[in-house]
Amino acid sequence: MFKKIIKGGHKKHSKSDSIDGSFHGYGLPGSGHPGSGSNSSVVVNYASWPGHNAKSSNPCPRTTLPPMFAVEPLPLFKDVAVSDRQNLFLRKLQICCFRLDFSNTLKLVREKEIKRQTLLELVDFIQSGSGKITERCQEEMIKMVVVNIFRCLPPASHENTGQEAKDPEDEEPYLEPSWPHLQLVYELLLRYIVSSDTDTKVAKKHIDHTFVSKLIDLFGSEDPREIKMILHRIYGKFMVHRPLIRKAINNIFYRFIYETQRHSGIGELLEILGSIVHGFTLPMKEEHKLFLVRALIPLHKPKAVSVYHQQLSYCVVQFVEKDYKLADKVIRGLLKYWPMINCQKEVLFLGELEEVLEATQTAEFQRCIVPLFRQIARCLNSAHFQVSERALFLWNNEHIVGLVARNRQVILPIIFEALERNIQHHWNEAIHGLTANVLKMFLEMDAELFDECETRFEEKKAKARDVEEQREMIWEKLADAAAERGGDHMVTV
Repeated sequence: MFKKIIKGGHKKHSKSDSIDGSFHGYGLPGSGHPGSGSNSSVVVNYASWPGHNAKSSNPCPRTTLPPMFAVEPLPLFKDVAVSDRQNLFLRKLQICCFRLDFSNTLKLVREKEIKRQTLLELVDFIQSGSGKITERCQEEMIKMVVVNIFRCLPPASHENTGQEAKDPEDEEPYLEPSWPHLQLVYELLLRYIVSSDTDTKVAKKHIDHTFVSKLIDLFGSEDPREIKMILHRIYGKFMVHRPLIRKAINNIFYRFIYETQRHSGIGELLEILGSIVHGFTLPMKEEHKLFLVRALIPLHKPKAVSVYHQQLSYCVVQFVEKDYKLADKVIRGLLKYWPMINCQKEVLFLGELEEVLEATQTAEFQRCIVPLFRQIARCLNSAHFQVSERALFLWNNEHIVGLVARNRQVILPIIFEALERNIQHHWNEAIHGLTANVLKMFLEMDAELFDECETRFEEKKAKARDVEEQREMIWEKLADAAAERGGDHMVTV
């Protein structure tokens, strides 16, 4: 027995075991196991492969094809009988189950074009609805999709390079070389999901939790062309996957906020999430409210918020429009993460604040008036004219003016000093004009309150002058006393 084992270990390998890096695949559809090429309908022509034994009963379970082969184009669907189209569909899937090497544009040009044309035909076949594909065809099609789209993503430009991380807005994204094929595979998957002929009960057997998890991982791709809205279609069609998708998005956000602050798909995830939030029913689940507080609001903190702020703002506003009682939490969350020295982020925050206030009711507005308008007062006095200007533009919104008018007794005393300082000291003439308009608006709202605030402001200024004069007198007395004791040793500043 031992001698037999030794002899078996020295068995000579056939040429069918050779591997070439030009093709990458996981096996042909309908072959029964990964990598098998024993199916009689295989369209790869092995006749040109030297040493291949067509009668071999032990197919090589390799994930790549050998160097010498030819891919033959198949007839069009319209050129075969209706009864043969399902078999032809499977044979076309077999061609598409191999990933070609795009690192060399001059290599395998004919095979690349055949695969591209085959993918186009598959997309047209699914889109036309000319025939309902069988469950086996659906299974093999998803296998083909898995082979093509689920791949190892290259490291981001800031990873493993030893270089200092750059601003995400300044980085050049990595573009997938195989996009001519990848785009069509995505399109095929999308047409399959949205097709009215697709049976959800059958489809969910193949588009399972593992498939969805890997699809979400692709959001880390730097290529902006990746068709990521497929996830939203899956969320809408497969209710069984909805908790998994929400949890996975949560985890990506947490990792981004508290660990890496680097991810290429935050904006796309937020865009999908905006559509999901729009479909929430009332009363809103506690899970969704926690997601707002623990994930969405902290997303305002990272430095790269400007990259995805538009989508983030839309999601947050959707929450407030769905449940106006969340306005107080959202406003206080914005104030918590309000930028201190980044003026461009302040402009973004002020724009989002205006949208939130538009959906805010009086009761929620009154809960956060004091901290809110203290921050607005600081923005009014900003030396950066765009921040000051954006804060003054809040009074161009009729809904906000209505909220302010109903609560002017609290608001005007908080911001009156900031408005007066703008009139007296701000360097930008446009700010002077906008500030004068806001003061005029308050004067028309309540002249008596305006006079009271003006009187208090003048009294405060008079007290400040008195304090300054007293300080100067004290310093003069100290200087005189020092001069009397020893003027020669006194140092004046």
